[in-house]
Amino acid sequence: MKKILLSILFVFAFCLFTFSQVTVFPSNWWVGMKHNKVQLLLKKDKELGAFARGIRTSIITDSKDVKINNISVLENAQYAIADLTIPSNVKPCSINIIFNQPDIKPYYIKYELKPRRANRGKDFAQGVTSEDFVYLLMPERFSNGDKSNDRIAGMLDQSLDRDSMYLRHGGDLQGVTNHLDYLQNLGVTTLWMTPVLENNQPNRTEHGYAFTNHYSIDPRFGGVTAYKKLSDELHKRGMKLMQDAVYNHIGDKHILFTEAPAKDWFHQWDKFTKTSYKDQPIYDPYSSAKDRKITQDGWFTDQMPDWNQNNPYVANFLIQNAIWSVEEFGVDGWRIDTYLYNDLAFMNRCNKALTDEYPKMTMFGETWVHGVPSQAYYTENNLNTKFKSNLQGATDFQTLFYGIQPALNEKFGWTEGVNKLYTTLAFDYLYKDPNRNCIMLDNHDLPRSFTSFGEDIAKMKMAFAWLFTCRGIPQTYYGSEVLMKGGTNPDGWVRLDFPGGWEGDKKNAFTSEGLTTDEKMMQDYYKTLANFRKKSSAIKTGKMMQYVPQDGLYVYFRYDAKQTIMCVMNTDEKQHDISFDDYDERTKGYTKATDIVTGKISNNKFTIPAKTMWVLELVK
Repeated sequence: MKKILLSILFVFAFCLFTFSQVTVFPSNWWVGMKHNKVQLLLKKDKELGAFARGIRTSIITDSKDVKINNISVLENAQYAIADLTIPSNVKPCSINIIFNQPDIKPYYIKYELKPRRANRGKDFAQGVTSEDFVYLLMPERFSNGDKSNDRIAGMLDQSLDRDSMYLRHGGDLQGVTNHLDYLQNLGVTTLWMTPVLENNQPNRTEHGYAFTNHYSIDPRFGGVTAYKKLSDELHKRGMKLMQDAVYNHIGDKHILFTEAPAKDWFHQWDKFTKTSYKDQPIYDPYSSAKDRKITQDGWFTDQMPDWNQNNPYVANFLIQNAIWSVEEFGVDGWRIDTYLYNDLAFMNRCNKALTDEYPKMTMFGETWVHGVPSQAYYTENNLNTKFKSNLQGATDFQTLFYGIQPALNEKFGWTEGVNKLYTTLAFDYLYKDPNRNCIMLDNHDLPRSFTSFGEDIAKMKMAFAWLFTCRGIPQTYYGSEVLMKGGTNPDGWVRLDFPGGWEGDKKNAFTSEGLTTDEKMMQDYYKTLANFRKKSSAIKTGKMMQYVPQDGLYVYFRYDAKQTIMCVMNTDEKQHDISFDDYDERTKGYTKATDIVTGKISNNKFTIPAKTMWVLELVK
């Protein structure tokens, strides 16, 4: 009876409390997490006055187990930090966080502690590895599956015009979900999308890299419901979801910038200072402190404020959001944007927090640098340097810029042409595990591969054959399979709509309707290579051996105890004769080779035409 009476009094007391507009980040948490000390950032609306009146403000919970350990008063009195501890014995529940302030009625908010997702490491947080094949798309430009969210009242960007490359076109997450059959049939195992978090900026919102709310999925994409649906549908098919993380900067309409908790949450300059985009000052033994600061603390653009990750509250905000996203949406891996501009010690903390919570979680960072040693510096490496990164892998710009592009576009020479690809791969000894690097032919910031290769069909086929057989994690960009083209001047040309993603499109890559003979041929070729790779142990997890190129001919092998794949790339203008005897370290005991695209069987001596690459499975 005493307990019942106390409960009635407790409820009655809450009826007298003031209900307030309080925003809490993270918006919820989970029981049973290793990360069980959660730092809540609380923001109160202006109308109800200041949160904190000195140290007299008190915040408690109605739970005997969940504790508020500390309250921090921030420079902007609309904000407070509450350190919450969730013991391991706590069950899923909603707790009431109660605010007491002098001369103001108490008020409270409900905070949910959810049950964790089941099957971590099996159904989500599985990691993205060399066994996978990643397909990158921009949801705003892939397919419009729900016209009702094309414009959202109250959002700053109300544009909708497919004839303009910089305005919104209406693509969304339902459009992606509608075409998972297409992606799976292509051989795709992992979907990476440009960011889907809210971007309530006034313009250029198609790319998604200027977040305005870390705990909201952009409603023009369909919001949280559509993102969770897409994640669930991917996992039902045995596919994976990769999220694009942006730790370096936000959009200048983000409330944490427009109403910043404190001035030192962002890097401040006497006048606007952009990053130099130079990576060298970070590792250069002769660099100046000034240059290092400009690289890491300069803003990416004037509309993208630069986080101060040395502020412990900022660091916790970003780390907790990363963990929250994996658990809330079932993310399997991270692609980390603008990696080198972040505070690298912070990035080590963030990466470790994810792998501590999700041991199979993987991440590769965008390291748009020049030179293998530069790229290796930002990853787990074998370099003797003071700073040691724990980033598992990188977006491998080196095998693109100094590898496959010159291999196919330059004449062969001692250091030119395909020798550049050979040499770049020879530098793999600098990485702890080069198979964790993500190899590519293009992405949303680069000229499309078909354009880079001079709209040459033969070169494009060779490029795909290399991509699907080289070491690492292969990634393609939406539409490459049907020869979409475009350069980066301006960048909108590489971000055009996927054909067939909108009603009334005359060309439809999903159904092949309206595709040219070359486009359909390339789509089939791509599909054959990708699906063969999906079943090939030698390519996915095997070793690699390459031979010194001769007269434009480059031969390498992927192999394990079960299978040997011989890759023959002839970049020369004339045919070349091939004999197994010249590669007997890998061909010994084999007498035949099967072309994995055509099914044609050759003996141990054959001739490969000019500007051709064959992928051959060796047969004893």
